[in-house]
Amino acid sequence: MLFRTANLSQLGDFDEIIDVRTPAEFADDHIPGAINCPVLSDEERVTVGTLYKQVSPFEARKVGAALVAKNIARHLETSFRDHPKSWKPLIYCWRGGQRSGAMSIILGQIGWAAHKLEGGYKAYRREVLEQLEQLPATLVFRVICGATGSGKTRLLDALAAEGAQVLDLETLARHRGSVLGQREGAQPSQRWFDTCLRQALHGFDPAHPVFVEAESNRIGRIGLPSALVNTMHQSACVLLDTARKTRITLLLEEYRHFLDAPDTLIERLQALHTFHGAKRLQHWEGLIRDGDFHALVDELLALHYDPGYLRSQANHFVELSKAGVIAISDTAPQKMREVARGLLEG
Repeated sequence: MLFRTANLSQLGDFDEIIDVRTPAEFADDHIPGAINCPVLSDEERVTVGTLYKQVSPFEARKVGAALVAKNIARHLETSFRDHPKSWKPLIYCWRGGQRSGAMSIILGQIGWAAHKLEGGYKAYRREVLEQLEQLPATLVFRVICGATGSGKTRLLDALAAEGAQVLDLETLARHRGSVLGQREGAQPSQRWFDTCLRQALHGFDPAHPVFVEAESNRIGRIGLPSALVNTMHQSACVLLDTARKTRITLLLEEYRHFLDAPDTLIERLQALHTFHGAKRLQHWEGLIRDGDFHALVDELLALHYDPGYLRSQANHFVELSKAGVIAISDTAPQKMREVARGLLEG
């Protein structure tokens, strides 16, 4: 054998994990902690693939080998230049085939203890999916429920500050989970979300509860694993009963970026056309143009969010009827810390 191999259980045995796939493949998902040293760029991979299909595998390999050699040479002159002889890298590509094999052979010939990951990224991805199906059942969740604007996320932040185990799915998904919930920047790919979620679940201590906000099975365009959703639906709940005035104040604070971008807000609300029709959307647009955001939020809660919340929560979270109810009149951070401490001590 021209190169040494290692499996996923040995990731911690290496000084560095090197992903030799293209930048686009790496951006979509990768083993946490890996660095990207592609042996083919995104464009070069397309060129080689086209040759393979339209000309012949031989011509594709010949062109591909030249490109791979050139790119590995560049990494040797830059990224790997100062590594000592004792450096021990683990290298992977999509399937653990030619791209990682080429890098492993050259690094091994130099004298480094380079290993190739058996099965490549596909083996890693398979393990992530398997663990996302298994890990939720090993943990005890406490689900924070409450209508939109009740302070669920703020309570999660306060619980984390008090040392509790918290799974913040909306932060992982970079989305608040509603029609207006898109945060700055794009959401992660589904694969990278899965990787980050698996890391979070793997890091929890099963001996202590994990607090999580009630969510549907999708957050924006990200889907939650069915095992996690099902476990949450069966878990003990905490219900926040927050005054309407307090909820409106909180939502105006957390969505204040829309106050300076009325056209963007109007555009986002068009997604509600199916539920509320053109006449009501025109009315809401008028409130936005007039700057009457308090009335807008009040109506959105009464006519859209609260009815949807009541239907969804009652149908899915089977322990909700037994939930302890916490009355909230102030969602300021210091007040939520007090709520968190009471919840942890109770």
